[in-house]
Amino acid sequence: MIILAVLIGCLYVLLNSLIPEEETRRKVNALVVGGAGAAYLSGGGLGIGEFVFTAALTYVAYRGLESWTFIGIGWLMHTAWDVVHHLRGEPIVPFADHSSFGCAVCDPVIAIWCVTGGRSVVDVARGRLAARRAARS
Repeated sequence: MIILAVLIGCLYVLLNSLIPEEETRRKVNALVVGGAGAAYLSGGGLGIGEFVFTAALTYVAYRGLESWTFIGIGWLMHTAWDVVHHLRGEPIVPFADHSSFGCAVCDPVIAIWCVTGGRSVVDVARGRLAARRAARS
């Protein structure tokens, strides 16, 4: 389960790396983390706390429109909320008991990528490959 959750986080990073422009990639990720803030609303397992969390993460996502660091903070906030839900037995996917735990493992992978600038891993890999080729020449 842990390996799968890490792989899902890596797949998220890889797919987002295909968004060509850094500014567009950042804005898309700000929207996604903002949406993640509302993921638990329908279950309402923590009552009014669900609304408070959603409002706080919406603000962080808004700041993320201009800052990768805020997007990373948003994913870490969501990680903490996942842990709370997992410990209370209120999973993000009602029919999947460990879904909040899996999300709590996946989200930090995404957060690390965000706080390091959300660079395209495809472009980074291409750059390293080009540097190796140049060094051989």
